[in-house]
Amino acid sequence: MMAPLTRGRSDPGSVPNAMMAEYYRQRAGAGLIISEATGISVEGLGWPAAPGIWNDAQVAGWKPVTQAVHDEGGKIVLQLWHMGRIVHPDFLGGQPGLSASATTAPDHAHTPTGRKPHEQARAAALEDIKRTVADYANAARNAKAAGFDGVQLHGANGYLVDQFLRAGTNLRTDEYGGSPQNRTRFMREVLEAIIAVWGADRVSIRLSPNGMSQGCDDPDPASIFGEAARVVQELGVSFVELRQPGPEGTFGQTEVPQQDGLIRSIYTGPLVLNSDYTAEEAAADVASGRCDAISFGRPYISNPDLAERIRVGAEWAPNTNVPKSWYLPGPEGYIDYPALVPA
Repeated sequence: MMAPLTRGRSDPGSVPNAMMAEYYRQRAGAGLIISEATGISVEGLGWPAAPGIWNDAQVAGWKPVTQAVHDEGGKIVLQLWHMGRIVHPDFLGGQPGLSASATTAPDHAHTPTGRKPHEQARAAALEDIKRTVADYANAARNAKAAGFDGVQLHGANGYLVDQFLRAGTNLRTDEYGGSPQNRTRFMREVLEAIIAVWGADRVSIRLSPNGMSQGCDDPDPASIFGEAARVVQELGVSFVELRQPGPEGTFGQTEVPQQDGLIRSIYTGPLVLNSDYTAEEAAADVASGRCDAISFGRPYISNPDLAERIRVGAEWAPNTNVPKSWYLPGPEGYIDYPALVPA
């Protein structure tokens, strides 16, 4: 599987373009592509040139992308993204971002005018929560109209769903805070809303239960992520993907004892792990039963035919011009990596 990779190549208005269609077409040999994180609303998107899925223009922009993948025989699901407190006020006309509680992320935000310190978010009122759940449902309907094969809820990496899950960022005393059951309530309501659109067999979730991520942490990860596993088991989502970074992982995540064994003991559906895997490590973890699949992220940047390279035992092309080429506009470092066998 191809893991979600933010690349920042959308047109103004967060509209996907022809270059993005070519990028995903090149990688359609993956068992399944999980798209780059895609904003469900203006309020939820705080990354320059990242795509959205909240309006008709964005739906129209995504249609050639999904068609390109399908024309090559591939499958692609859309990752639904609300960044919560990571959205800088510069994206919101100076208004604060929305989060579970009035907290401030560490470090800096990427804004259209450069890196700036994060600012304090505002705590979501009950009407904000209801509206945001509706935004997720609208995005799910738009993803269906755009031709995707399903959706994934981004519940990881210190973004909004994660901010509700973890006690370090969820300081609420109402029905959305306190106990693990309450802190999973927002995640449950969002999943129920998008399952109502797609059916549980076309809905998945990404979680990052291992250590702090973008300042988002919990003193008892086993309790909260065990409860999250019970929710997704009850709802019957199609698969759970876990981000399990090593010491050099992105998002400032800390390496701690992994939680995949706990989640696998509760959630009986397919479990997908994502980390800095080699092909041999991936095969071993699937063969041992630790997981059912591996999603590869950064290797897919410079290896559009990664699945074929793994199949034949070929070397992987290294990422070049990294991380500069990850997020800058233009085709360089995006669609100019050659395949083993030219098309």
